[in-house]
Amino acid sequence: MSSRRNFIKNTALASAAVTATPSIGFSILKKNKPNQTILGHGDYTYKVNNDWAQISAVHTPLLNCHEMEMDSKGRLIMIGDHTKNNIIIFDKSGKVLDAWGTAYPGGHGLKISNEGGEDFLFLADSGWYLNKTGKWVKHNGRITKTTTDGKVIFDIGHPQTIGVYEPGENFCPTEIAIGPNGDIYVADGYGQDYILQYNYKGEFIRRWGGHNNPNKNYNLQNAHGVAIDYRDKNNPMVVCTSRNEQCFKWFTLDGTYVKTLKLPNMQVCRPVFDDTNLYAGVCWSQPKVGKTNWKDHTGFVTILDGDKVVSNPGGTAPEYKNGALQKSYQLKNKPILHGHDVCVDEDKNLYICQWNANKTAPIKLERV
Repeated sequence: MSSRRNFIKNTALASAAVTATPSIGFSILKKNKPNQTILGHGDYTYKVNNDWAQISAVHTPLLNCHEMEMDSKGRLIMIGDHTKNNIIIFDKSGKVLDAWGTAYPGGHGLKISNEGGEDFLFLADSGWYLNKTGKWVKHNGRITKTTTDGKVIFDIGHPQTIGVYEPGENFCPTEIAIGPNGDIYVADGYGQDYILQYNYKGEFIRRWGGHNNPNKNYNLQNAHGVAIDYRDKNNPMVVCTSRNEQCFKWFTLDGTYVKTLKLPNMQVCRPVFDDTNLYAGVCWSQPKVGKTNWKDHTGFVTILDGDKVVSNPGGTAPEYKNGALQKSYQLKNKPILHGHDVCVDEDKNLYICQWNANKTAPIKLERV
């Protein structure tokens, strides 16, 4: 504890020095020991463990690691888009416990729901998959509820089948959230940018979002993520990613707009809540000079305490001027390529899933 307090104290002094010279900026990125990089800022700093996952490219090949959550047994369950194993289950040491799934070529979103002491998975197939010729192809996706070993409970298919979408409108869902009463919230992030609300049986209730609303606060541009914010226990809210607007938007459980939180230069993925914190992968950012495309490695991770950014592992330190958050940037050595999702364990370690990261496994950020 003493060494940790000294570390935090020294960090605070360094941060104070930078405040006096904001043009320089400040980011913790140093080598404590060979192959031990420290990322992050303030009280949210982490040792990078790139070799956490004990995975075989032969037995458990990877394409993109999209999302990960911890189940009630402390296992880390990951979804990806390699059809030899859409689901990979790790223990916290990184050992692979199980792998299954060949039916989700666009495996993208994962939410674990505990119902009566049993865990169930809600899987989002986004519709984008890599075909045999190595070309990315778009088709319509679906939401599937399964047991943790892959038994299908039910599917939620194309909203056109129930008259919610018009013929020709794509349904390419990217994320799922489960409300306090079991309602299912689906983000159609690669389709029509709606949030679709269903009851626990998969029966449609309502939708909101999309484009061209009279009140622009309801517009969503790349509604990539959705989650339930339980930090105010008396007032849980739905939080939606509007990735192309570089922001999160809060709504009531029945879809009434509440507020927007802008995150300049951060094209964030889904919000992940733990205690008072919000964590998110930043899939893309733009450099200070020039411009990059969506294939370039420009990501990192951002951490908020309440509505304030307090750390950017893999990125530059958060900076506020007159209460307004300034742009954050990826570090030059690119320790994180594309931050797609964050999983937090009980020790506040982070597990980072990356998209378009050269078929690499999730990396672990061990809390300092």
